Amino acid sequence: MTEPAACVFCRIVEGKEQASFVAQGADALAFLDLHPITEGHTLIVPRKHAASIGEVDEVSAVAMWSLARRVAAALRSSGLRCEALNFFLADGAAAGQDVFHSHLHVIPRWEGDNFGIKFPPHYGAAADRKTLDDVAGRLRKRLA
Repeated sequence: MTEPAACVFCRIVEGKEQASFVAQGADALAFLDLHPITEGHTLIVPRKHAASIGEVDEVSAVAMWSLARRVAAALRSSGLRCEALNFFLADGAAAGQDVFHSHLHVIPRWEGDNFGIKFPPHYGAAADRKTLDDVAGRLRKRLA
């Protein structure tokens, strides 16, 4: 886990690292990804350090998604190539997170952009309803 002092996103929030800011709010900010998948690829981060989405406080989480929605609208009307969008949040190393300060990617997309998310071969086959209900029940208990 990254400590805030060693966290590149914390240093960006504090103004100690350069970034191309798109928007800044009280609880979240948006800046362009240094290694964009497509032009306009924007990162939305909470101001307070949180390694995973589960550590992001409720106010910051709402601020992140609200800002992401606004950035999405700006991308669509900016004149940049943007037929569609992906919102992507990798939470943990196994999910592809490489900067351990929770962040949401807003990625402009178009047909033939050579980016995609690969689904496993079994995707598309309906799961057993009893299994789905059992998993839903386990999750409901943890949410209570």
